[in-house]
Amino acid sequence: MNQYLLSIYQPDGPAPDAEVLEPIMGDLQALNEEMQAAGVWVFAAGLHPPETATVLKARDDEVLVTDGPYTEGKEHLGGFTVIKVADLDAALHWARRLAEVLRGLAIEVRPFYS
Repeated sequence: MNQYLLSIYQPDGPAPDAEVLEPIMGDLQALNEEMQAAGVWVFAAGLHPPETATVLKARDDEVLVTDGPYTEGKEHLGGFTVIKVADLDAALHWARRLAEVLRGLAIEVRPFYS
């Protein structure tokens, strides 16, 4: 079994209003429960906005610390799910389901090194 990271990218800006977000979060919880029941779910987490990030980078003999996201963009990593499945096809199945639940947000699928 291989582990895959399903990264959820969302647009910068405020979160949707509660009447939009609540049904999506309910559907997401149901999908997480389905993945758990199927034995593929490892863990999932949402992230605080990118402006809460701190980036550290070693240069010569010092480590530079910068507030804010590593890259500026119109989208950011908003959350992720880690799954453990047999192959990429199985990972893509669950990523497709996640994309359907999150209605238009991009889902990136990447394998972990074994």
